[in-house]
Amino acid sequence: MANESVKTTIKKPRNVSLELLRCIAMMMVVGLHYLGKGKLLPDMIKPEAWTTVGITAWGIEAICIVAVNVYMLISGYLLCCSHFKLSRLISLYIQLWCYSVGVGAVAVLTGIMPREELDIYTLLRLGLPVSMEHYWFLTAYVYFYLLLPLLGLAVRKMTEKQHRVVVIILLAVNCVLKSILPFELSADKQGYDFLWYSVMFLLASYIRLYSPKFMRKKWAAIMMVVGMAGSFAEIMAIGYVGMVTGKLEYIATVSMHYNHIFPVLGSIGLFGLVCNRDEDNAVSAVKKVGPMGRLVLAIAPYTLGVYLLHENLAVRFIWPKWLFSERIDSVPSLVGFVLLAMIVVFAAGIIVEFVRSKLFGLLHKGLKAIKPYRLLTEKIESIDKVFAEKTAADK
Repeated sequence: MANESVKTTIKKPRNVSLELLRCIAMMMVVGLHYLGKGKLLPDMIKPEAWTTVGITAWGIEAICIVAVNVYMLISGYLLCCSHFKLSRLISLYIQLWCYSVGVGAVAVLTGIMPREELDIYTLLRLGLPVSMEHYWFLTAYVYFYLLLPLLGLAVRKMTEKQHRVVVIILLAVNCVLKSILPFELSADKQGYDFLWYSVMFLLASYIRLYSPKFMRKKWAAIMMVVGMAGSFAEIMAIGYVGMVTGKLEYIATVSMHYNHIFPVLGSIGLFGLVCNRDEDNAVSAVKKVGPMGRLVLAIAPYTLGVYLLHENLAVRFIWPKWLFSERIDSVPSLVGFVLLAMIVVFAAGIIVEFVRSKLFGLLHKGLKAIKPYRLLTEKIESIDKVFAEKTAADK
């Protein structure tokens, strides 16, 4: 097989470009939530929605909508050359549960969430965040990660042609079809599920293993522009037709679905522009990069905390108001407050997650002095080692 040597030599160093992209993507996610939860995205089917502020808001949405797919592509790009870690899964669930319950409890105690809203359903969503889909992205990621041993094995065993055909078929069924049909597909989850995460994983792994021509900078730039501009143009066009005809209500925002062809193209393009493949083998230590690179590598591991903090159901509709979403009345104020929200929420999330991770690190060290906990930790590490050895043997 022509690219077999690629599969056997790829390592997993820190890639500054990818970590920078991870930070950018998370800030864009904050922007999406500020616009959506702040009720700044008008229904373009209604005549009163056609204002400069409303149109600009959708323009920003079209730019930022690629962020979720980018985050999935980063995961797939890195995980395709890694292996399943039970310790990672457990650590992730602890992190998720800590935010779900912790932020919820603080919100109730401080009055941010009124106690009368704390019904059984809300308690279940806080206490069982994966099963109750408190954070849809993490629910999708957890189920995808559970399938990683199978997906990773498939990636390592397939030929380049087989891999390409699988990706094309999956994109045709889950992306292209829904993008061209003028009605809702019953099986379409709009990219909010582990199936779409798996599709993005297979696409990202193909990109890493075979360096397709469409990932060259020129083509990546074209895809990014076409994707972002296409999402915006489609929502404007369908919104106008819907306003005139009074129809097309469902597909009015379909171009903003994560598995629509335009967000997919935009995300691949942005990923291709930022990702520096030379770093895969060149960057293995922080000392090899400059001050900005070291800063990026230092904060990137804490970006997930940004999402878990601001998307907690206790605060997700409140924090945009704290950052002046109700005071926006012009394009400059819209752009300014969106940027402010991105910076403030990102910084707050990084700080909170940094503190949480350090506290839990100290707790973990302390608990290792207790024999049952230490034995359990060693057992989990032995399971990780088994998966690592098997993955290495399959390459």
